[in-house]
Amino acid sequence: MYFCTFKKQHNTMNNDKTIKSALISVFSKEGLEPIVKKLQDLNVTIYSTGGTEKFIKDLGIDVIPVEDVTSYPSILGGRVKTLHPKVFGGILNRQNNESDLNELKEFNIPQIDLVIVDLYPFENTVASGASHQDIIEKIDIGGISLIRAAAKNYADVVCVSSVEDYSEFLELLETKNGETSEEDRKRFATKAFNVSSHYDSAIFNYFNSDTEVASLKISETQGKVLRYGENPHQGGFFFGKFDDMFTKLHGKELSYNNLLDVDAAVTLMNEFKGESPTFAILKHNNACGLAQRDTVKAAYLDALAGDPVSAFGGILISNTEIDKATAEEIHNLFCEVVIAPSYSEEALDILKGKKNRILLILHDIELPKTTVRSCLNGILVQDRDNKTDTLEDLKEVTHTTPSQDELDDLIFASKICKHTKSNTIVLAKNKQLCASGTGQTSRVDALNQAIHKAHSFKFDLNGAVMASDAFFPFPDCVEIAHKAGITAVIQPGGSIKDQLSIDYCNDNNIAMVFTGTRHFKH
Repeated sequence: MYFCTFKKQHNTMNNDKTIKSALISVFSKEGLEPIVKKLQDLNVTIYSTGGTEKFIKDLGIDVIPVEDVTSYPSILGGRVKTLHPKVFGGILNRQNNESDLNELKEFNIPQIDLVIVDLYPFENTVASGASHQDIIEKIDIGGISLIRAAAKNYADVVCVSSVEDYSEFLELLETKNGETSEEDRKRFATKAFNVSSHYDSAIFNYFNSDTEVASLKISETQGKVLRYGENPHQGGFFFGKFDDMFTKLHGKELSYNNLLDVDAAVTLMNEFKGESPTFAILKHNNACGLAQRDTVKAAYLDALAGDPVSAFGGILISNTEIDKATAEEIHNLFCEVVIAPSYSEEALDILKGKKNRILLILHDIELPKTTVRSCLNGILVQDRDNKTDTLEDLKEVTHTTPSQDELDDLIFASKICKHTKSNTIVLAKNKQLCASGTGQTSRVDALNQAIHKAHSFKFDLNGAVMASDAFFPFPDCVEIAHKAGITAVIQPGGSIKDQLSIDYCNDNNIAMVFTGTRHFKH
């Protein structure tokens, strides 16, 4: 038989309270044992349900089944266990409210000072590829309700809402012998609402993947404080599961700007996944060097030749394993980050020779389907640009037909152009980036910048190709390109004055193809 007892709370001027009773209902039992044993040492009355109750009993610790409190068994296959007024009344009562306390006595409701919950693993179940029905069954109802109730009543109740908080709570028990301040309880309540809001966002996003309700729910609980933001006077944070994408092997902590450049490098190199060895060097989110060759060493050296000045302090990325020979060349360059799917042991030994150089292994995972950025007093969301121009997309619009080598270079240049800040022009030859004009307000300026840069690094542009992220409304760019030696052009097309550029190309034996797809990048 269950007897309801009421124990006077220890109150001080700062609203400290001593834990006398606890409700524990968790999915994962990991890390729970030392907490339960400490609660036993402190003579805390423990209530529990189902598997958690059995776990506690198996430890030889007294536990009161919730069924003894509610006079109801667990029903509907375990879907309903704690959803009862005698449970939630025990959590939500205001311990300084005489009416509340009288109702507890009237209805024989136990006062509960501590709630420990670990929710059903909804996100992990989705990630595992489980069936829809299995995923639905991992939507926690009782647990999430307990968390909200306990966190709401933090003035009197401690809410421990995740396995990740067990160690902090155990330390609190050990240092204060079961006593908590209002500041302690509010801190755990904040953590609890973080857990509950994230959990609900994950459920919504799972359902919304099919229905596409125009609502944005972003929740990341794994936040990391960065040294600073874009500049030293700005704070910076990264929220995300970095370790799912990378294994960090060596080097200092990544900065805000490092992360932006790494993102740009990864999205660019995705265009060359599974192709011949390809190496890119990026600076300020743009490729300053990129080449595709028979070996990774040759690809690196030709990427570096594209702009050895800008490569200083850049981000390096390869689509294939970095070997010893390549590492020896890279080691001569000061660079912030090196990214590759793998490294030979000899390569790692060499690259670790600079203590601050960040070495990352890139895992083969799918990037998010949407991109998000702040804008004005709101947020812009769009589908990721997953369209890659292929030979099948090309429409020949000039009398001159591009050669096979030119076609290969046009696709190569188009991939780089897609990931370069607009307005941009990309010049390439023999699957090597010769130069690009980036982020210019005029397409003519972008082209002139690219030509000047290519010449400054001794590139011969005769027979090179040109890629543009948008159409040419006038023939000025194809005329400038022709005079520089460019023999083939790739662009989306779509200007009402396309024919002017086509006519110039026809008159000067330049091949031009349209992709039909614009790749602006602002």
